Amino acid sequence: MLRNLIVSLLTGLVWTSCAHAQFTDGKVVIGVMGDQSGVVADVGGLGSIIAARMAVENAGGTVGGVPIELVTGDHQNKPDIAVSIAREWFDRRGVDVIVDLPHTGAVLGLMTLASEKKRALMVSGAASAEITGVRCSPYVTHWTDDTYALARGTAAALTEQGLRSWFFLTADYAFGHDLERDATQVVQDHGGKVVGNVRHPLNTADFASLLLRAQSSQAQVIALASAGADTVNAIKQAGQFGIGQKNQQLAALHAFITDVHSLGLETAQGMIVTSGFYWNDSDGTRAFATRFEKLHGRMPTREQAGVYASVTHYLKAVKTSNTDDAGTVNGTMRTTPVDRFGSGAKILANGRVIYDLGVYRVKMPSQSRFPWDYYERIATIPATEAFRSTAASGCSADQNEAKVR
Repeated sequence: MLRNLIVSLLTGLVWTSCAHAQFTDGKVVIGVMGDQSGVVADVGGLGSIIAARMAVENAGGTVGGVPIELVTGDHQNKPDIAVSIAREWFDRRGVDVIVDLPHTGAVLGLMTLASEKKRALMVSGAASAEITGVRCSPYVTHWTDDTYALARGTAAALTEQGLRSWFFLTADYAFGHDLERDATQVVQDHGGKVVGNVRHPLNTADFASLLLRAQSSQAQVIALASAGADTVNAIKQAGQFGIGQKNQQLAALHAFITDVHSLGLETAQGMIVTSGFYWNDSDGTRAFATRFEKLHGRMPTREQAGVYASVTHYLKAVKTSNTDDAGTVNGTMRTTPVDRFGSGAKILANGRVIYDLGVYRVKMPSQSRFPWDYYERIATIPATEAFRSTAASGCSADQNEAKVR
């Protein structure tokens, strides 16, 4: 009996050792990196950390028989700081995947490092379509609306209403440039024209001179190719000049529900918003949002929802693959259907997650029935129309797969 017991124990130890050998350091480490104190902290920030924790809790805190660990960092919207944090995470803390990731410049820098270190990135903050375009990587997936999709929604909706002359106020970094470019293409495809543009630094406080220049252009649409506090500040100051109240429509191409909440419906009413996530769309989104609000005190943005969906899918893929190897897990993620709050989605070969996109009109104060009841859906764009195919993106799928091998 003693001999049998010893054999049984040794067999168990060998099996456990083999199982844990599939996981670096005997654990799965997820890094949540974002803006914790700057211009887009409201749309990600602490809420993204909470969303990641919720997904980990759903998994019971373990996957594949090993514990899940979360680490967090603030990249301050600076690419050099983002790369420095990630390098330390990869080399010393055993981080297997980094999630959230606002700021396109930071993400593009991290993509090079992630490919070098063979670690995964799941982007829910940055919006440049180039993340899954010519810069695509087998280790990177993009979980929220990109500049191509956002332009397809808002710019198409307004030009189809007959608003065909446009002026852009654009944040002067990669995301803003890409959003302006993609929206310009949609405007021109619908018979419209761009009559001018101005660019501003990230975290601009005074938009007066820029707005006056846009107003004097007499464009029917003044489009904000920006995000977070920049968008909110521009809209508030536009109201002081009467923009959006008479002959010119203000269009926020990358607006979040927290922006509308900050502005108030009196100011934001009538604005067209494109988003792949709205908390009150379905039973699935409401269930997630209700749980999130109890923890964070406000409804989730699409960035925070993207963090939750991405971590949930990643952990399922890790469990299926029985490893935290980035190439293997990303391969499994791409071949496994994605559950986005009860609605189906899938990951293309270039890492682009595709899903149906909603176009919404911000409600008038009299239409809002309860807190955070802000949007009215006016159109749905099918996933295959909202996002570029891998072939159209400029990403080479064959080259992408070769990098993993």
